[in-house]
Amino acid sequence: LKFALHFKATLENVTNVRPLGDDFRWFLKLKCGNCGEVSDKWQYVTPMDSVPLKGGRGSASMVQKCKLCSRENSIDILKDTVTPYNAEDSEKFKPMVQFECRGLEPVDFQPQAGFAAEGAESGTKFPEVNLLEKDWTDYDENASESVGIYEVTHQFVKC
Repeated sequence: LKFALHFKATLENVTNVRPLGDDFRWFLKLKCGNCGEVSDKWQYVTPMDSVPLKGGRGSASMVQKCKLCSRENSIDILKDTVTPYNAEDSEKFKPMVQFECRGLEPVDFQPQAGFAAEGAESGTKFPEVNLLEKDWTDYDENASESVGIYEVTHQFVKC
């Protein structure tokens, strides 16, 4: 099953909000499709991790065994689905990434560090955007204006 993470925020004078780098960590809570157990801890998957699946069925970003039912489940980041969130997307849900899930389902997402953005008019780079507090503010020297990403929220949608 594929799930898309739809991202939504209010953008102030910034555009091209996106996860940066192959070591970007998507922090998720995952639910076992077999027994319904939801992980109590945040788990992260990164594009650079690759774990072989049993029986030579390719690989995944993360393979995990359910603590309750011991079923082996996996999740894979579909790297070519990563899409930036732009100024014109402000205040609307837009898919940012898709996950291929086998035996589990993402139920929650926690944005943290590792996002990047740029000034909507100036193109000023902001390579260190942390969205853990669901709000981020900075100052664009080139445009002499404040910039921000506010009210970050998300939803998962089956593809």
